[in-house]
Amino acid sequence: MRGTLDVRNFTRRAAPGVPYAKIASAILPGWDLSLVFAGEQRARTLNIQLRNKNYVPNVLSYEASSSKKERSGEIIICPAVAKRQAGDYDLSYSSFIAFLFIHGLLHLKGLPHGTTMDRYERKYLSRFISAPNSSSPHGSKNRNRH
Repeated sequence: MRGTLDVRNFTRRAAPGVPYAKIASAILPGWDLSLVFAGEQRARTLNIQLRNKNYVPNVLSYEASSSKKERSGEIIICPAVAKRQAGDYDLSYSSFIAFLFIHGLLHLKGLPHGTTMDRYERKYLSRFISAPNSSSPHGSKNRNRH
């Protein structure tokens, strides 16, 4: 089973050069994934529709289909929110986008927030991104707000 990654950018901001396909293959091999960069209004609307929460999230993820033959999911990242929050996590904007992508993938894999997710986030972030800070990016007041 071979996975795919479709990246779509619905914002004016260029998507950071992150090895999205390599990260996706390492965390969710064989999955068909969609990564969407959305503006604040679209992200808020999706958050209301998908989670019944009325705020602009930094990342959303949901499984689109789950069968023995095919697994697919979508991750939505709001670059404007990521840009504002990156410093709170002691990460560059590009590294924080990678972190949010990893976070969304781990949710699709079934991991809840907690120490196990934190450990995997650090592992994959250090494997794929040269981050200036190797400590947990969860030191922020915005922890788990997505």
